[in-house]
Amino acid sequence: MSERLRDKVTLVTGAGRGIGEAVARAFADEGAFVCVTDRDAPSGRAVAEAIGDRARFAPLDVRDEAAWAAVMADLLARHGRLDVLVNNAGVTGFENGPVAQDPEHAALADWRAVHVTNLDGVFLGCKHAIRAMRRTGAGAIVNISSRSGLVGIPMAAAYASSKAAVRNHTKTVALYCAGQGLNVRCNSVHPAAVLTPMWEPMLGNGPDRAERMAALVADTPLQRFGRTEEVAAVCVMLASDEAPYMTGTEITIDGGLLAGTAANPGR
Repeated sequence: MSERLRDKVTLVTGAGRGIGEAVARAFADEGAFVCVTDRDAPSGRAVAEAIGDRARFAPLDVRDEAAWAAVMADLLARHGRLDVLVNNAGVTGFENGPVAQDPEHAALADWRAVHVTNLDGVFLGCKHAIRAMRRTGAGAIVNISSRSGLVGIPMAAAYASSKAAVRNHTKTVALYCAGQGLNVRCNSVHPAAVLTPMWEPMLGNGPDRAERMAALVADTPLQRFGRTEEVAAVCVMLASDEAPYMTGTEITIDGGLLAGTAANPGR
């Protein structure tokens, strides 16, 4: 334990699995207390229990402002402050099976269902975090966007739109906090092809799993999936006192995908 986040009070949304779980574990390993939140209570509680004394689970549906207010009030009552918020909770829109998500055929209800979690949830998290961070006048907000927030995704229009909005709202929050005289930094992280449970339906457990994995990252210069721990490491840096001059910016974690095409004579 290097304790780069020693004694910081942190809250991570969607921390019951995937990137959120990795961030929660990394924060605790670095000395922070972590409020592990998720709307899936069994998963979130299991993560908090696995972390131990440095964590506590709180149920939170990020779409519900009353729930945000309650979680923040409880956190402040217990710890007196909030130092770091990671807005990680998100959905792709494909959780319940294949549905049309292209610009021509997507249903308005499906479009809204993605945005209410991915965008409204981030808006509410930032709103209530800023209010909580006014107690100390300082803090760090990390919003998990996506590579899809930087480029168009024809067959996942709602997801791409929501993540692009997260990127822009991050900049708005950063500028607002600076204008308010608050030392509250806000940055966005943009992962791509990071191996989380959302990929499992496409990978399966058959003998061709390795081939499927290779095919899915064939256009990624580093030719592999990213790991949740690699995203968590960037979140630790942004949450720590090592990044005091970083606000309103985005960091892409994509194996070089947006850099272009790697020269590969064998392809």
